[in-house]
Amino acid sequence: MISYKLLAFATTILCLLVELALSKHSGITRHYKFDIKMQNVTRLCQTKSIVTVNGQFPGPTITAREGDRLLVKVVNNVQYNVSIHWHGVRQLRSGWADGPAYITQCPIQTGQSYVYNFTITGQRGTLFWHAHISWLRVTLYGPIIILPKRGVPYPFPQPHKEVPIVFGEWWKADTETIINQALQTGGAPNISYAFTINGLPGPLYNCSAKDTFKLKVKPGKTYMLRLINAALNDELFFSIANHNLTVVDADAVPYATGPAAFDNSTTSGILEYHLPSNSTKKTNKLPLLKPSLPIFNDTTFATNFNKKLRSLANSNFPAKVPQSVDRRFFFTVGLGLNPCTNPNGTCQGPNNTMLAAAVNNVSFVMPSTALLQAHFFNQSKGVYTTDFPANPPFKFNYTGNPPSNIMVSSGTKVVVLPFNTSVELVMQDTSIIGAESHPLHLHGFNFFVLAQGFGNFNPNKDPAKFNLVDPAERNTVGVPSGGWVAIRFLADNPVHTSWGLKMAWIVMDGSSRNQKLPPPPSDLPKC
Repeated sequence: MISYKLLAFATTILCLLVELALSKHSGITRHYKFDIKMQNVTRLCQTKSIVTVNGQFPGPTITAREGDRLLVKVVNNVQYNVSIHWHGVRQLRSGWADGPAYITQCPIQTGQSYVYNFTITGQRGTLFWHAHISWLRVTLYGPIIILPKRGVPYPFPQPHKEVPIVFGEWWKADTETIINQALQTGGAPNISYAFTINGLPGPLYNCSAKDTFKLKVKPGKTYMLRLINAALNDELFFSIANHNLTVVDADAVPYATGPAAFDNSTTSGILEYHLPSNSTKKTNKLPLLKPSLPIFNDTTFATNFNKKLRSLANSNFPAKVPQSVDRRFFFTVGLGLNPCTNPNGTCQGPNNTMLAAAVNNVSFVMPSTALLQAHFFNQSKGVYTTDFPANPPFKFNYTGNPPSNIMVSSGTKVVVLPFNTSVELVMQDTSIIGAESHPLHLHGFNFFVLAQGFGNFNPNKDPAKFNLVDPAERNTVGVPSGGWVAIRFLADNPVHTSWGLKMAWIVMDGSSRNQKLPPPPSDLPKC
């Protein structure tokens, strides 16, 4: 896999309500316990102590069926504050369990615990959980496998076997030190030493041949690979030599652009066929076939792949695309500059400045208390303001020459939406520092990808290209490098954020009881 991504663009929706009532769930209650602990792990001939769940790397798999209730007790036994996010889970009326630190909860402090309590509603497929504070998710991550309700088949032929494959990254140095140094100097953090498959770098890296993921398969059988990208700042291409892959369910798009340095390396595993017992072939003499991958910045390949994705849009799996729009937003996303605040006076941005990610020229400032708590208890004063701009402060050639002033403003600004508001959002990449792809993630619910294109979005012509019939339903999508993407969603539920390129939505309560967020649980962590 060749990979890269400079920034993760995530939008936060604070779910204070839902449209659907959660009466008695039809599934069972599943209990898990996550002990956050340090564990020595050796990779690339170097041993270091990393943060893990239950001493496992990658972490344990969460398995549930649609309709099941999950109770996950997280006990923090390490020196760092911790929170866990359940990436892609809709969290209907369970926003307190979403996990992003200082957004829906304060982090779990050392020696403390918290029970994440949520129900899987209307979802099946492959998601993943990961830490959602600082860079702890470098090693704190694992799969979430959601099976259909009992007796309900997949909307595709039943595979012979299902195999989770989780991609990650490996740094030799302490990653908390790396990100803290980057935030202090305003430069890009050091790149990883290797990518991993299920925690193993594979044979293409030095001193790593023994740490190779191997999958044994039977000829003629169909296997479903549950691919998860848990890499921190990278998007990945994936291929199997001499095999065709059919995508039956998709979330993020593979793509790499931008001017910054990145880990241009490849992690690999081995697919090995079971040979009949009477076979005369010797496996150690079989040729090792190597797959071909697109180049890291293959815009055409990534775009063409993305255009093929559609919702099933049938009676069993309808595409409930909002046909009318209550609120329209136009967000520019990209990089700008902040003045140097490093105590030693030296920063790594242009002309001794600090690089800053911004949406509509606003770089998000993380609050010191959770936004959801501040809103729920009517204590927003001094925590956030409700003046996030619906459009950029001024118009310019977004994908052409940058304006003369590329300094950004900073603040904890949110957009307030009434319950059940249908939202259309166009996100426009900018070339202020350099055009690049920005993955957008809405935690807690999905959106529909109506269209995307290159250059500047044209509000008079481009809406004619919108697919309102069977667009892909996602929780993550890439804003194309030097281009735009248009989405629609129904503001009926709570969600999340990531790094400096983010903003927050506050969705107000609805009128009925099942459209209101319940009070927080008694063990909700305190800041």
